[in-house]
Amino acid sequence: SINSFDDLTNAEKISIGEPEGVPAGKYAKEALTSLKLYSKVEPRTVLAKNVRQVLTYVETGNVDAGLVYATDVRQSNKVKVVAVAPKASHSPVIYPVAIVKDSQESAAAKDFVQFLASDEAGKIFERYGFKRISPEVSE
Repeated sequence: SINSFDDLTNAEKISIGEPEGVPAGKYAKEALTSLKLYSKVEPRTVLAKNVRQVLTYVETGNVDAGLVYATDVRQSNKVKVVAVAPKASHSPVIYPVAIVKDSQESAAAKDFVQFLASDEAGKIFERYGFKRISPEVSE
């Protein structure tokens, strides 16, 4: 019976990641707030320690719906996407990479970061549903 974000107001329970510590939870709260739904669904929200736990809650029927990354949904044949949050409803989802300044393996780390920015890695990311953006490199 859930086919849109507005339908979440009819759900008994929904799940999102803990907004203060789980990036997907932060994006979920932002999207629900932007859609003017967060205050309506918050009392029935089950907070999870990570996005995979949200997905498990949905897969097992412990909640009626969950807000997760599209890439996580692709890993499950037990759930379906019923709505996608508008891009303008949350901050951009970005996976940063950094090299620890005092790393014992800085050369290997630099090689790995270069690989992540390569066309080969980009094709792998795209195969799993990720979109690549041009990396910002700073020293």
